[in-house]
Amino acid sequence: LTSDMEFVEVFDSPGKGRGLRAIREVWAGDVLFAEPPFASVVFDSHAASVCHSCFRRQEKLQRCGQCRFAQYCDKTCQRAAWEEHKQECAAVKSYGKVPNENVRLAARILWRLDKQGSVVSDTQLAALEELEDHIYDISEDDLKDFKVDIHNFLDYWPRSSKPHTVDSVSKMLGVINCNGFMVSDQRGLQAVGVGLFPNLCLVNHDCWPNCTVVLNNGNQSAVDTMYHSQKRIELRALGKISPGEEVTVSYVDYLNLSEDRRRLLKQQYFFDCTCEHCTNKTKDELKMAGAVVEGDKVPEETVKEITEYSRTMLEKMEKARIEANYNEVVKICRECVEKQENVLADTHIYQLRMWSTLSEVLSYLQFFEEASTYARKMVEGYLKLYHPNNAQLGMATMRAGVTHWQAGFIEIAHGMICKAYAILMITHGPTHPITKDLEAMRMQTEMELRMFKQNEYVYHTMREAALKNQPIRMMAEPATESIKNLFRRK
Repeated sequence: LTSDMEFVEVFDSPGKGRGLRAIREVWAGDVLFAEPPFASVVFDSHAASVCHSCFRRQEKLQRCGQCRFAQYCDKTCQRAAWEEHKQECAAVKSYGKVPNENVRLAARILWRLDKQGSVVSDTQLAALEELEDHIYDISEDDLKDFKVDIHNFLDYWPRSSKPHTVDSVSKMLGVINCNGFMVSDQRGLQAVGVGLFPNLCLVNHDCWPNCTVVLNNGNQSAVDTMYHSQKRIELRALGKISPGEEVTVSYVDYLNLSEDRRRLLKQQYFFDCTCEHCTNKTKDELKMAGAVVEGDKVPEETVKEITEYSRTMLEKMEKARIEANYNEVVKICRECVEKQENVLADTHIYQLRMWSTLSEVLSYLQFFEEASTYARKMVEGYLKLYHPNNAQLGMATMRAGVTHWQAGFIEIAHGMICKAYAILMITHGPTHPITKDLEAMRMQTEMELRMFKQNEYVYHTMREAALKNQPIRMMAEPATESIKNLFRRK
């Protein structure tokens, strides 16, 4: 990190409160700033499966001998995390149990505040107490949980630490509630924790933003410690941004209708979105459109009816998916897709959701050929809706490319992997582990494509042999919690 912020400054954004704007011209893929977390914790649900230091997913983790709660890749990660874990370690031991992620994060923040104050580096643009907490906007139901968290925090907080008032504890829990940022594993496939990044909190929302945020899990494993780097988020430009222009990111997935995005933003972040895409309802029609069959539009009534039907099926599917009942998921999706065909347009978001889930789950169940059909349709639909440099589009195109590769459609696979690589070079950058994986796949598919063009028979024989040896590891189990929302809410 350079000591001064050379690309952005804080300013008063009309109608939005504080924001950040560019002070120099930036181009697609430029990093406007990188920021390590003020504090971060692993989710309760992932406490046993990811390293508490670098948030990488690991088979074998080593437990902290003292509290038996924290787990690490190795000694290097444990040492890197000790400064942050030291007080937590003693607190967990004497409390006799592990409090939930909100309480753990609040405690880590307050320990650091007590030690270093609320501005910890000369690049930090906002003190923690200046961040929004929206405590007065919390709904009745959430308030119950919130009060339980406060109570548990006060029980957990050690006598030996500086006492904090109920007010300052609830302020901090409130800040986490609306500013906690989803932290992913090293493959970017799943949200595994939550952290607080003060500068990122200053970046305002736009549904069609000019920047994207990516987590880089850092590198503690290099032999030479000179190459070690801490985990950090990076704010990356999606296109050219001129000096004076506000920098924005999207807090929600664009593949929702403007009214649904607005509702989500109001519920979770307590503001009314006035971005151009919401005001003009941009692409809403495409997202709910009916098909055109042999030159004729499908009647509106039919489209409405199947749209409603799809909504019910999506709910059913989510339930089966959460229960990891994948055969049931496939059954529900297949039934729904059959009804949607030739009624809903290829950009209809309910159809896209079905295709996306089908391709992911069928891949997981190793029905690669059928999976690839849906993956291809999904990518074609996404291309008509998403910003050309959207990270979700890049990740989906990568998954689709892998599926085509597994199905033996090497030409399409290579094309998709190249497209995905171009997007992720901008959204994730060249050194990100996901981009590195993609680069390896790009070289591999390019080589296979050359073989394929020389001799198809030899190619297929070699491919069979290769598949027996090593299953491709990109396909994690279908993620229950895919990262669609930037900030996290309970």
